[in-house]
Amino acid sequence: MVFGAAGLRTHIWNNNLRSLILLAGFPVLLVLIGFAITLVWMGIAGDGYDAVKGDVTGAAMAGAFEQLPVIGLVSLGIAGIWFIIAWFFHQSMIDASTGARTVRREEEKELYNLLENLCVSRGMSMPRLAIIETEAMNAYASGIREDQYTVTVTRGLMNGLDRAELEAVLAHELSHIRHADVRMMVIAIIFVGIISFAAEIAFRGLLHGGMRGGRRGGGVLILAAFAMIALAWVLAVLIRFSLSRRREYMADAGAVELTKNPDAMISALQKISGQAEIEKAPSEVRELFIENPKAGFMGVFATHPPIEKRIEMLVEHAGGKRPYPSVPQR
Repeated sequence: MVFGAAGLRTHIWNNNLRSLILLAGFPVLLVLIGFAITLVWMGIAGDGYDAVKGDVTGAAMAGAFEQLPVIGLVSLGIAGIWFIIAWFFHQSMIDASTGARTVRREEEKELYNLLENLCVSRGMSMPRLAIIETEAMNAYASGIREDQYTVTVTRGLMNGLDRAELEAVLAHELSHIRHADVRMMVIAIIFVGIISFAAEIAFRGLLHGGMRGGRRGGGVLILAAFAMIALAWVLAVLIRFSLSRRREYMADAGAVELTKNPDAMISALQKISGQAEIEKAPSEVRELFIENPKAGFMGVFATHPPIEKRIEMLVEHAGGKRPYPSVPQR
């Protein structure tokens, strides 16, 4: 196994603690965006105009700081409403975005039995099973609470993997559920959605609302607001990426723990590599996938570790055989 039982528990605890700390920063980012919106609004409305100095900058800043308690309450209220909506409807939204459909045992008996046997071996409740009708090879787990947990696989994955490899992928996704990764990632995606939505509104206000014409300092306010909104968005994206990269190594380790077959996990990753692209899936949902080939600019914004690195970890720490031929470098 990649980790011993005690080491795995410690690893999960440490990662969950880091995740909670990171997620606690989302309300702060919302307040930052709210402050920027208030700053711009005061400049547009003229509430921040200082008749003595003849500019808007200082007075608008002071007025925005006075509104911080209100901004905080409104930001938390928006986050709370969004979270309540997502708590009940997030799975439907994810299914709709990927085209997944629920299947019963009689429809996909072998797949269903593989998942059920893995759940029984660890005393887990059976999650919902869903399939995406695409030739791409991918899978993901989703859900916030136990009665919502879902494991989704593509038709291409079912057709392209043998029984042991498919079992390893299912074990990988169950490990995301066992490690509480799924709950954390869905919550992170929910809050990033708020920030993206708020940032879009704020940018539109800056671009189309304008400032009080000709008053000194208006340009400074616009630049300051742009900087704050951009900072909030970048931090949110970085937080989201940092949550997903660590967890793929953990889920690979969990798959080996469940199946006792590191070679099956390695060969499954090899087959998935280069075949995982699901074009219609939103970028946020792709972060849940076992492999997300979208690496972003020079790999800086990659949401998953490279497959070759994941295989190296399985070879080095789980006793897996080094694959041949090797996974192509991308």
